[in-house]
Amino acid sequence: MKAYRASLLWFAPHSEGPVRALFEEDGLLVVGPNAAGVQVVQAIGAWRDLAGQYPGVAVEHLRGRIIAPGFVDLHVHYPQTNVIGSPADGLLPWLENYTFPEEKRFADPEYSAQAATFFVAELLRNGVTTTLTFATSHPESVDALFTQAQAQSMRLITGLCLMDRHAPPDLLNQASAPGRLDAAEQSLLESEALIQRWHGQGRLGYAITPRFAPTCTEAQLRGAGEMAARYPDVWIQSHVAENKDEIAWARALFPQSRSYLATYDDFGLMRKRAIYAHCIHFDDDDRALMRDTGAAAAISPTSNLFLGSGFFDYAGADRVGFQYGLASDVGGGTSFSPFHTMLGAYYVAREGQTKQGLSLSPQHLWWQHTAGAARALGLDGSSGAPAVGNLLPGCEADFVVLNPKATPLLARKTALAANLDELLFSMIVLGDDRLIERTVISQAI
Repeated sequence: MKAYRASLLWFAPHSEGPVRALFEEDGLLVVGPNAAGVQVVQAIGAWRDLAGQYPGVAVEHLRGRIIAPGFVDLHVHYPQTNVIGSPADGLLPWLENYTFPEEKRFADPEYSAQAATFFVAELLRNGVTTTLTFATSHPESVDALFTQAQAQSMRLITGLCLMDRHAPPDLLNQASAPGRLDAAEQSLLESEALIQRWHGQGRLGYAITPRFAPTCTEAQLRGAGEMAARYPDVWIQSHVAENKDEIAWARALFPQSRSYLATYDDFGLMRKRAIYAHCIHFDDDDRALMRDTGAAAAISPTSNLFLGSGFFDYAGADRVGFQYGLASDVGGGTSFSPFHTMLGAYYVAREGQTKQGLSLSPQHLWWQHTAGAARALGLDGSSGAPAVGNLLPGCEADFVVLNPKATPLLARKTALAANLDELLFSMIVLGDDRLIERTVISQAI
């Protein structure tokens, strides 16, 4: 076991009611192996209460630092790291002019490997310790990302991008030998092989990944839904209701469905462990479908602001009651930094011209990118699943060490904080990768 003395930030259990952050100015965090040998939180609380209970445990003293849960990124594209900051008129031109050309390069295993190495390092440098991420339609891209995440003991979920129409030919899923399997059949066969190879290996998980409904044939979506039924413990990820042109396209392709979101339900792709990015242009029937199926939204504020897609309706989501968490959505998103994402979410929530405007509390913003996102993934310790995104006893010991004096302005502002909300909001508004002094990952021993 090992212990850390610092200021501590974590969250009360969801069962206790509304989101509530806990903070201990002079705290002790004790980590050690559980029965399976995985490093988890053994104890957390005030130094004065816990220090005497662990007399033989080495303590690292981190004066002036804050230990907080590692961040959870619900939606990010590892092949789009080089696409950040690419100018375009909107979502569809951005895909055609920048994203698709870059993703073609991931057919090369060496290119995929170097991109995966940089991507994982960048996440960890920014304090992200769990992520649900897109790869490309090339199995090589999936293998490369899983390999690198496994080398870093990172909890990472990804899968083969399913896309058998309406994209450049060399980016579509490919058929097998002539006269045998078509592209949809081959992509599903490859996906199942990747599930068998990677899902549940260490801290890795597989996600069945239709890119979005317009780029998948009915046969591919139907097969993906059937696979999801066969493997209920894998995840599902896709995009929905991001952009009005995209919605019109989806409705024209799937007119039999009640809505764009309902298309996924019609093919068996909405359930717990299903994460849909964006979820902007919803009505209450869509919100109720999310709630009733247990699916969750990956809110991507910097991407939505960058591409002019719209504003996630927090009031609508809370009124109907479905789950959500925060996501960087790199490369439409403009930063790997959770602080930039939380600040973007604050802007999005405040917008009150197209929906009801809210002022989200700093505690709630931080929760959305940690314990809330973990709950959306089903990684909150319920039903025997691992727990991440928090520092309650039993949670995997993923955490960040924050230096609230990392920049002169941060030091000046955080010194003035009169309460926890002021401290957290100062870091949300002024923070970036410099605020992350260290990222610690849970590892098996």
